[in-house]
Amino acid sequence: MAKYRSRVVDAELADRLSSMGAVLVDGPKAVGKTSTAEQVGATVVRMDIDRGARVALDVQPAQLFVSPTPIVFDEWQETPELWNLVRRAVDDHDGKGLYVLTGSARPRDDARMHSGAGRIGRLRMRPMSLFETGHSSGAVSLRSLLDGEELQGRAAELTVADLLERIIVGGWPDLLGAGEREARTWLRDYVRSIAEVDVPGLGPRRNPRNIERLLASLGRAEGMPLNHSALETDVGGAGGPIASETLTNYLSALDRLMLLEPLPAWRPHMRSRTRLRVSPVHHFVDPSLGTSALGVGTDDLMKDLRAAGLCFESLVVRDLRIYSQGLGATLSSWRDSRTGAEVDVVLELPNGRWAGFEIKLGESAADVGAQSLLHFAGKIDVARHGEPLALVVITGGRFIYKRPDGVSVVPISALAP
Repeated sequence: MAKYRSRVVDAELADRLSSMGAVLVDGPKAVGKTSTAEQVGATVVRMDIDRGARVALDVQPAQLFVSPTPIVFDEWQETPELWNLVRRAVDDHDGKGLYVLTGSARPRDDARMHSGAGRIGRLRMRPMSLFETGHSSGAVSLRSLLDGEELQGRAAELTVADLLERIIVGGWPDLLGAGEREARTWLRDYVRSIAEVDVPGLGPRRNPRNIERLLASLGRAEGMPLNHSALETDVGGAGGPIASETLTNYLSALDRLMLLEPLPAWRPHMRSRTRLRVSPVHHFVDPSLGTSALGVGTDDLMKDLRAAGLCFESLVVRDLRIYSQGLGATLSSWRDSRTGAEVDVVLELPNGRWAGFEIKLGESAADVGAQSLLHFAGKIDVARHGEPLALVVITGGRFIYKRPDGVSVVPISALAP
């Protein structure tokens, strides 16, 4: 068995288990949920393949709760009735960290399912960040950036081509150490499984070929607001646009599989009247899904640096989500609809404090990113929102520094939680 590689979420899971009776760890297939849960579990019950456990659930469910704790119920959504049983078991047994549920799809809405509030903590897991795969030096902590600490250290030595390869390979634990060719084969099968098995398995009348076309169309829309009319046309192909209701159905299925993570629009109080975009910016949970659906590799991205920049933005957003989750932060995007001025990511802490991030693949574009951030910060009503904790340009470059105007420049290959 391969040695377990530490994840950022490990500390978050330990924290949840110390304060809650049960914890739900969810996320897409193959992000390592089971392996992470096994590090803390005394008993593992695989609800998707353990027929005995499923029979016990039907006949005498109490048997599932007599094993040593913490008990990990893997792929719990295959037996949705387990949710209420775990909730009840938490009520009946005094203690914390008794149960861990892992799941790769959200079950259908069911009024009979209790929310689990106060009993079952929730934790999202994603593919691995560059720090977790060993492609970031970790010299700059996101937490330290927000605390205003001095920047120091060196970035990992990654070229632009290296970063583009990380986009193609993605952060999947099964692909640690894999080359691009092997990774593209694995991802091609993963995407095909989504289209032919996972999405159709969530409901009737879901055409696998339509799903493949949708994934490719979403790949082209990486880092941009979705144009639903264009998606309907792309998915329908030669047969003409699909119905809006069908597209909504498909997107809902991908959301239930936790493969899509759009950035919602941030709508702060402004110093001047500014009309802001309200539509979210589309991102896959990992940029490799989009490039795989399109069948492109590193060489293709090198020939289309605009597309490469959007894919790099998605990679950085993935990592920022992972690094900021332990802070309880939310991520959004900002755009002035009149002028088109925008900021790629706004990070907001639970106390309302905020920071702005611009993402630039090219090191030489740091000046442009800094100007965007300063323009943005100048429009925010700081009497209501306070001054920004940080303004940061994240690049695909080599150098870590703070500019005279106060904007920090940090390579993604230096960032860590």
